[in-house]
Amino acid sequence: MKRLVVLAMLLLGAGTLSAQQSFLDNQKMFPKVGEAYREKEELLKKEFEKKGLTYPAKYIFVRSFKLDSEMEIWVKNSVADTFRLFKSYRVCTLSGKMGPKRKEGDRQVPEGFYYINDFNPNSNYHLSLGINYPNFSDRILSDPKKPGGEIYIHGDCITVGCIPLTNEFIDEVYILAVNAKNAGQDFIPVHVFPVKFGNSRSMEYLGNFSLTDNTSKQFWTELKTAYDYFERHHRLPVVLVDDRGKYIM
Repeated sequence: MKRLVVLAMLLLGAGTLSAQQSFLDNQKMFPKVGEAYREKEELLKKEFEKKGLTYPAKYIFVRSFKLDSEMEIWVKNSVADTFRLFKSYRVCTLSGKMGPKRKEGDRQVPEGFYYINDFNPNSNYHLSLGINYPNFSDRILSDPKKPGGEIYIHGDCITVGCIPLTNEFIDEVYILAVNAKNAGQDFIPVHVFPVKFGNSRSMEYLGNFSLTDNTSKQFWTELKTAYDYFERHHRLPVVLVDDRGKYIM
């Protein structure tokens, strides 16, 4: 019988905040986070209001598209709500090529289904949010001894396998993530795709690329299934991993 591991069901888990000090209060004590809130929070509130959204969002969802150099932030305020797009941010640059990360030093940006597992207010790259690479699938399919790690969404606009934003943009994304974490969203989902599957030009490029990479082609089909589900429903799919490392929705 296949061993199935639930990924997405964890992504909206709720946590318990300290009675003494909230996660938000703790984060604001760090200079770069405090400055980000002073400079950006009122602007974020106005953008939310303009789009008919409630600030702060209690749940956020991050989608990143490698070839298209975009990162989207989707928001909602109850488990029963569907997600709504808040904003798309420009990703500064791309390291590596299309295809998943499979070993340390390959300079690849991971592709797959992740969640934020680290908030670094003292990052060497302004501010940074870690994602849980290698996940269950990566541990099966990647180099067993050196799969790589320490993948972040971060500032300073440089990368060797992470998702880089400008400092201005990471300030906003970091604030949104802190607010959601503070509201109890312990697992903030991050889906990383090779391309925006709804973009015909990107799909054409991916199709040409896959002609010489059949393994990645099968992998991308798995990713597209989850992408299509979210596009139709604006709800997160439940994603499983079998004992071969294959994603199953």
